[in-house]
Amino acid sequence: MALEMRDRCERCATAALAADGPALICSYECSFCVPCGEAMRNVCPNCGGGLVPRPRRVASAS
Repeated sequence: MALEMRDRCERCATAALAADGPALICSYECSFCVPCGEAMRNVCPNCGGGLVPRPRRVASAS
């Protein structure tokens, strides 16, 4: 089962979250840009869980 790699920050919606770029995620796959995560003290506003660095997904070669 793969993580849902959302492409926008759920807080500011302006930060693009590239699959191979930095982002934060909670156990429910809520995704945030690093500045928003830091502003929220690494606590998810949806579930109250901790935000951790999201694994990066390398683009597959065609």
